[in-house]
Amino acid sequence: MMTATGQAKPGSRKTRVKICGLRDAATIRTMDGLPIDEVGFVFAKSRRQVTPALAGELIAEVRALRNRDGCIPRTAGVFVDPTMDELRAALALAPLDVVQLHGDESPQFCLDVKQAFGIDVWKVLSVTERDAVDPSTDGPDRLEPYRGSVDAFLIDTAGGGTGRTFAWHVIDRYMAAAAGLPLYVAGGLHPDNVEELLSRHAPDGVDVSSGVETDGLKDSTKIRLFAERVQGL
Repeated sequence: MMTATGQAKPGSRKTRVKICGLRDAATIRTMDGLPIDEVGFVFAKSRRQVTPALAGELIAEVRALRNRDGCIPRTAGVFVDPTMDELRAALALAPLDVVQLHGDESPQFCLDVKQAFGIDVWKVLSVTERDAVDPSTDGPDRLEPYRGSVDAFLIDTAGGGTGRTFAWHVIDRYMAAAAGLPLYVAGGLHPDNVEELLSRHAPDGVDVSSGVETDGLKDSTKIRLFAERVQGL
């Protein structure tokens, strides 16, 4: 299913592909025609951090793209415990489709962001080592309070941006806890392991950043390989 702007809605294809941490227009242009659904920009402190002004320029480049379905990839911004004023200032220059919240944001804050800016909100939760070894842990239960406040969940290795995978066997528990909301998986994914992940589990989407880089820079060949392997192309 597509929106009126020609963008695919989350969950409309078996496994969606999000490429995160883009910082230059040249790499974005090489993504035209690939099966990529979301392009992410990091506003939080990081070596991949972009300013709102640069993100605005890069969003314009993304909106010139069409993915393999003929849709415009959606744009997501990564924030950690932002204030409403910080989000307002960022969105004034960078008209994102999604605000992706990686900190300790409450369900009420997520709902406030949705209502204030009319934007999709994704909540990111870290999978802990305890989740992996203790099936009785309440890790997936953390999703429940956010139902009704967010549009999707993303689970990542604790610490975020580590380039390390977590114990994938917990994914199904988190998918069950998401109860119909899209669930994306991040953490240590790359072109050579994403097919293994998808052979075992069926998340709504996968999110990659360092796994499609070479020497700290986005690698267009790795981006293409990752996206095509997710889709079995």
